[in-house]
Amino acid sequence: MHQPVSIPVGSEIARQPGRERPARWLGGAEAVAIPLLALVISAGLFSIFLLILGKSPVQFYSLIWLGGFGTPFSWSNTLLRAAPLMLMALAVAIPARLGLTMIGGEGALVLGGFAAAAIAVPLIGTTNAVLMHALMLIAAMAIGAIWIGIAGGLRHHRGVNETISSLLLSYIAIAIMNFFVEGALRDPADPNKPSTKAIGSEAMIGKMPGIDVHWGLAVAVLACILLYVLMQRTTYGFACRIAGGNARAALAQGLPVGKLIVSASMIAGLCAGLAGYFEVAAVHGKANASLAAGYGFTGILVAFLARHNPLAIIPVAILFGGIAAAGGIIQRRMGLPDASVLLLQGMTFLVLLASETLYGRFRLFNPAARMERT
Repeated sequence: MHQPVSIPVGSEIARQPGRERPARWLGGAEAVAIPLLALVISAGLFSIFLLILGKSPVQFYSLIWLGGFGTPFSWSNTLLRAAPLMLMALAVAIPARLGLTMIGGEGALVLGGFAAAAIAVPLIGTTNAVLMHALMLIAAMAIGAIWIGIAGGLRHHRGVNETISSLLLSYIAIAIMNFFVEGALRDPADPNKPSTKAIGSEAMIGKMPGIDVHWGLAVAVLACILLYVLMQRTTYGFACRIAGGNARAALAQGLPVGKLIVSASMIAGLCAGLAGYFEVAAVHGKANASLAAGYGFTGILVAFLARHNPLAIIPVAILFGGIAAAGGIIQRRMGLPDASVLLLQGMTFLVLLASETLYGRFRLFNPAARMERT
């Protein structure tokens, strides 16, 4: 009688071309299904919270749809918020490929936006707008890259936990901006809210044709596509994935793990600084406390929900942009505070973290568990 023989996952039979493609498809389906399940569970838990308060969950989610996606005006608000969310999610997703948890993108956005405004102030009215924006862009991206690069350098050279260092650097960045905005660079013409001098509406970046959203959205989508190609189709991205999977094995193979950590951190900072540039050059027109709008922290949730996939970041950022855009209408019609959407986001993040334990546990998505036995 023949004894049952299991086929090892790493065997030649398991690696046959006919088996590899279904395995990839199932892995992709798992990466979509589990985050969706986390969204459904978090929505259900938040519904219970609403019922305890005597509010209607149906009305709440209907207003999210109306405020985020129901009208052309809603879509404009949604996409306006989605643009920085895409860039801030990239600032989390790229270092995550190396096993790093960078959560200090908010500081790089604020400092990058402030650097852009500080460069623009002495150039207003004296320099060509194109040259001024080029200098603003370079300053914002350089400062952002340096700021997050510091956290990467501390991790590589001193073994400092990047989660703690990037978070602390974020608070330092906000303090630096406040120091100058409330001091040397404060606009005396604006006595109410401390801010730098405005660059002027005529010098701000315009909106894309046919849509009431600035060009930062197109740049953010393009950044997601380019970074997907970088991380999935280049030797640099392959080296990052190897180093993220096992740093010791990567070092044994001669990969420059330290340089990969610092470079990935700087790429993250570039994205965050770019978001800060557009917030100044296309939204606010100046640097003030409005730059610290929480995009960096929401970007963490977007990146985790997208499984750190730059392409998946695009639809997830639009989803959470719509949720944020609906905060005002929820407050007006249901009498709930605007922070209700933040509570929903926080609950989603907790459920999403808990759902990490589900990967590989479902036989439906695990080809090895369903391997034929003969």
